[in-house]
Amino acid sequence: MRFLAVVISSLCALSVAASWIPGQVAISEDYKVPGDNPLHFCGDPKDDILTIERVDLSPNPPQPGKTLSIKASGDFKEKVEEGAKVHVQVKYGLITLINQESDLCDAISNVDLNCPLDKGEMSLTKDVNLPQQIPPGKYTVLADVYTKDGDKITCLTATVQFTR
Repeated sequence: MRFLAVVISSLCALSVAASWIPGQVAISEDYKVPGDNPLHFCGDPKDDILTIERVDLSPNPPQPGKTLSIKASGDFKEKVEEGAKVHVQVKYGLITLINQESDLCDAISNVDLNCPLDKGEMSLTKDVNLPQQIPPGKYTVLADVYTKDGDKITCLTATVQFTR
């Protein structure tokens, strides 16, 4: 569960989108997030409030029992105020483990960020110790982030396969 919390927090810190996308999200290589990572934008990010410049994960893919290093950079086109929300969906195979909306400001405090998120460049560096006991299988995470007024900040999805 700690792994899921870290993944969710990390995605929240990097991402944020106008409406929740129910069901499956088609992944397009056209919408790959730059860098060494399994992340994709849910759709064309050209109008997103957050322009993600790069996200690097080491190791990629993440491995149970290892330290996951996250380095990310981006640019906010406008200030993100208190009241922003993130909708997170985590699936293990076809089973939905998490499907909830949370306060973005609460979520990003887990990665040492605070609201408001000012307009301009942002960078994030975080090391996370992943537990050894992550059940093997395919995990899919969707983080859809939007302002208190419903304006799209960003939307990211990632699929990670854990093995023993």
